[in-house]
Amino acid sequence: MKKKKKKSGLLNAGIGEELVRLVLGSDSKKKKKKKKLTASRKKSRSLPAVLRPTKENGGLAGVAVAAAAAGAAALPFWLLAPGKAKADEMAKFKGRYYAHRGLYEENQTVPENSLTAFKRAVEWGYGIELDVQLSRDGFAVVFHDDDLLRACGDGRRVNDVDWNELKSMRLFGTRKTIPLFRDVLELVGGRVPMIVELKSGPRNHELCRSVYAILKDYEGDACIESFDPRIVAWFRRHDPARIRGQLAQPASFYKEDGMSAFGSTVLGNTLLNAAARPHFIAYRIGEKPAPVRLAESMGAARFGWVSQESGDAEGFDAVIFEFYRPERRL
Repeated sequence: MKKKKKKSGLLNAGIGEELVRLVLGSDSKKKKKKKKLTASRKKSRSLPAVLRPTKENGGLAGVAVAAAAAGAAALPFWLLAPGKAKADEMAKFKGRYYAHRGLYEENQTVPENSLTAFKRAVEWGYGIELDVQLSRDGFAVVFHDDDLLRACGDGRRVNDVDWNELKSMRLFGTRKTIPLFRDVLELVGGRVPMIVELKSGPRNHELCRSVYAILKDYEGDACIESFDPRIVAWFRRHDPARIRGQLAQPASFYKEDGMSAFGSTVLGNTLLNAAARPHFIAYRIGEKPAPVRLAESMGAARFGWVSQESGDAEGFDAVIFEFYRPERRL
């Protein structure tokens, strides 16, 4: 069975500049560094003059070359290194199966991302994975797609509709409706761990602030993840103790969604870990590229999505699944 795509909607015109600032720091800091460097050069000989082999400094050129080579060799490790999570916090999320969008039915008689699907997951003892985005008037709602067409028969985008109208829309022709994120947390009540995916869109900062404020008052175990490294980086800065993860998949899937070859390569290989420093990488189940494996070897926990049969859930620290009933623990 063909697995559902998770659409990214990433790498818009401003993401490159924004991520460069996240990785390298603000422009003002760089200007200060440049001024200091300029001043230091005025007091000394030029760099080429220092490195040019002479009777006095014959070894400096070799040292410089060796240092440059060492720096180049270390660069991939710095770019891909994950964040360091506290072992006891990470342990709360490892070794578990997570019901993808709740424990819903493939024919949607129990709809995805519905309160009923989440209630069933809790009753079975599974962790929960869900999707959060904003309504037009700023309510955090649990819904996967960017638009309402597939689930509700309405072609508008979720973020173009007010909550008062969204809450009356039926999911997949059933009597179930779109829930608020707060309502799901109240239902779960800390009984099982949760993976909260923040959907990338035009109001990322507002979404991050909303989810942060809601989770701050929640006493259960909840980590966050996103396909968008900017969202993961936001939580790194503002909620560093919370477990955070980078969602990713092979570059070919991003290309199918219309992303450029460059953007697909960057996201498919998790090359922006330096900005987000994720504690885990949730990668589409299948073959992983070398950079992802390298990040895992440096400590990133291995989460997999979406398992649809028990045979494809091996070799992971946590597994997001759908359409079958695995054991509660890995």
